[in-house]
Amino acid sequence: MSEVFPQTDRLKVPQQFRQVFEEGRKQVGRYFVTFARPSQGGRSRLGLAVSRKVGNAVLRNRVKRLVREEFRRHWAFGSLDVVVVARTAAAEASRDALIEDLYRIWQRLANG
Repeated sequence: MSEVFPQTDRLKVPQQFRQVFEEGRKQVGRYFVTFARPSQGGRSRLGLAVSRKVGNAVLRNRVKRLVREEFRRHWAFGSLDVVVVARTAAAEASRDALIEDLYRIWQRLANG
């Protein structure tokens, strides 16, 4: 499996994010809030929103890398457009706690 997270798997344009926020189902976890809606292209795509409230650039990038990696390696919940919004507490959390929170949220999304 390639270690690259391809551009085709990313939400990039503000309009794409807006559609997911407006039409998507919301799931709230301890470290993340996730919105998801069926994908138009038949392929799952990920968008990330990590504000400065989470921390400095190093912390924000750490959180984004972790979410992208878990999405790329373990996403198996159909073709959805997903936006993951990191909460402030994500900066303080361990890697394992962040991954556990993501899986819990993604399972709820998959189960409807």
